[in-house]
Amino acid sequence: MTRILTVSSTVLSTTSGANEERSVVLDDGASPERLDRALARAFEDLSRARLQALVRDGLVRCDGAVLRDPARKVGAGCRLDLSVPAPLPAEPMGEALPLTVVHEDEDLIVIDKPAGLVVHPAAGHEDGTLVNRLIAHCGASLSGIGGVRRPGIVHRLDKDTSGLLVVAKNDLAHQGLSAQFADHGRNGALERAYLALVWNVPEPRHGTIRANLARSRHNREKIAVVREGEGREAITHYRVEALPGADGVTALLRCRLETGRTHQIRVHLSHRGHPLLGDPVYGGAFKTKAARLAEPARAALSDLGRQALHAAELGFLHPRSGERLRFESPVPEDFSRLLAALG
Repeated sequence: MTRILTVSSTVLSTTSGANEERSVVLDDGASPERLDRALARAFEDLSRARLQALVRDGLVRCDGAVLRDPARKVGAGCRLDLSVPAPLPAEPMGEALPLTVVHEDEDLIVIDKPAGLVVHPAAGHEDGTLVNRLIAHCGASLSGIGGVRRPGIVHRLDKDTSGLLVVAKNDLAHQGLSAQFADHGRNGALERAYLALVWNVPEPRHGTIRANLARSRHNREKIAVVREGEGREAITHYRVEALPGADGVTALLRCRLETGRTHQIRVHLSHRGHPLLGDPVYGGAFKTKAARLAEPARAALSDLGRQALHAAELGFLHPRSGERLRFESPVPEDFSRLLAALG
């Protein structure tokens, strides 16, 4: 069996993108082995079929010489250099699907996004996204700053979070809006508020959650609270708006963001012991609490099928005119039914 002595990897910039240059040195005592097998053993993240294609494309060298035959035997101290081209993202296509437009002018468009709609194409969501709908609606008049996968996208909402979102239709608007979002409203220009239905009643009834956030070390799909000095600063202001239901089981909060981190509200509230109703990622430990709800509320929560979070307010300065724009969105029907069922 061929033994791997050393593996290294670097990324080199090229005119067509970023190629990853990988190297492996086979042990001096290694027995001869097929080139594609040696590569597959060294680079387990690449399929054998992918490696064979790279060999045939002349992107593999043995001691400096290009090899084009995947079955070629290598071994005994051979140094293999592999150049892996960066994948080219497919350009999203326009899809004439429903789009709720709250405001639109030559510079920007404000959308009331329904729950279940992914903002931009990504792995597992190549079409049917908000970007696909925007391309069909706006044509070529979207800012190119976000790249072909995220044209005009200044900020995002989670797939299952509903509410207001602004998109830039040109680069001037993109730069102006991005500056306001980067400042997170500290200068008063940007205003964002969310309605969140949570388990238990927070004490005190209004306050600020300051807890740094980072990608979880145990589950890369989750965000976690980390110690001060780690991760990124995250600040959420909250206030109890109402106490639907009985016995303090649930509370309706209005949350205002001072920073805009991924899953910020969901993680902060869960960290404080108040996860969002219906949150499958950060509220799983509270599933049994639904037994304390009346039957109509349990049914409405089941029908919701998502975290009870809605981007209800969005305010900013128009990037061209400087005019202050402010929009409000009522909670969608599924959220409203749950509130009514809680009483």
